Amino acid sequence: MSGVEPPATVGPVHAPQDPKGGAVNAWLVAVLLVAVAAVMLRNAGLWPWYPASYRPRAVQPRGDLAADEQSTIEIFRTAAPSVVHITSMSLQRDWLTRNLLRIPEGTGTGFVWDEAGHIVTNYHVVAAGSSFQVTLSDNTRWRARIVGGEPEKDLAVLKIDVPPNKLRPIPLGTSADLQVGQKVFAIGNPFGLDHTLTTGVISGLGREIPSQGGGTIDGVIQTDAAINPGNSGGPLLDSAGRLIGVNTAIYSPSGAYAGIGFAVPADTVNEIVPQLIQYGRAQRAVLGVGLFEDEMAQRVFGVEEGAVIAKVYNQEAAFEAGLRPPYWGEDGTLHFDVITAVDGKVIRRAQDVAKVLEGKKPGETVSVTLLRDGQEVTVSITLMPLRQPLR
Repeated sequence: MSGVEPPATVGPVHAPQDPKGGAVNAWLVAVLLVAVAAVMLRNAGLWPWYPASYRPRAVQPRGDLAADEQSTIEIFRTAAPSVVHITSMSLQRDWLTRNLLRIPEGTGTGFVWDEAGHIVTNYHVVAAGSSFQVTLSDNTRWRARIVGGEPEKDLAVLKIDVPPNKLRPIPLGTSADLQVGQKVFAIGNPFGLDHTLTTGVISGLGREIPSQGGGTIDGVIQTDAAINPGNSGGPLLDSAGRLIGVNTAIYSPSGAYAGIGFAVPADTVNEIVPQLIQYGRAQRAVLGVGLFEDEMAQRVFGVEEGAVIAKVYNQEAAFEAGLRPPYWGEDGTLHFDVITAVDGKVIRRAQDVAKVLEGKKPGETVSVTLLRDGQEVTVSITLMPLRQPLR
């Protein structure tokens, strides 16, 4: 149609521009960046308005360890590979299935005595067990058999069959020159934990404690180094890392550690352990007589001091020396012998006889002073071994 103009070409349609929209977006981005920066600064402890108590504190360099600390660490590192963990088990029959089961009886500590695989521990650690397991410092476990035990000294020896290169015998010291106040270190496995170290000093020397055999252990070391359950049988070391005792007991009315621990002295250990390895039992020297308990001697015989002979073993030297058990004479009088001295040392109670014979060897001769029917008699007796060798 003439006179009519064609429609205009339509291009892209654009929304109306808001001059404030770009500013809003930029503001949001800026706020986000500030928030991220604040978090990063807070985590780094650099945010100026962040409370100081909320920030991690700077670590203060400590410098080198003190010389005595370094020495203690070295003692532990050197001795720990010699210390082992002992598990004692017994056989019990299940009442329902009638099967034999291995039941754990307890745990304790021990230490490597030599490269032949002998392990020293306390007698009471293994006394109730029928089978044993030794865990070395590398956490390998080995079956062990008992070689020998001496309840009178609370010492026992186990044997494991392992390559010698897995064993590190503990260095041996002496207990003869110990002094009160000297530093000591105890290593053990209390409560079934890994090796632990406790430290202290020698609190006393020459103590006497009851033994597992009913007698007494003489010359015991007293220490305030913590000896907890599981530490029994572990080594007590001096500041040179040498064995000076075997931790054996604590004194505690409550059963918990009370700062008084005891250790069998190293010189006793060094005397008894070779005997246990060779014979299975300690070769103690005896007179060859049985003695009445002090209460019985006082109540029946009226003896206040001395050891009354209860029995004489016919095949031993005491019988040949003329010692006599109690007997009734034809006139109705009770006759008996009372030991009043051995090698000139006064005997006041039955246990004194064993103490006097401590350290003496079978085959040695001692003089024994007797009170017999009101008369003093002295005889010579050749000492005999308490038990015969196992092999």
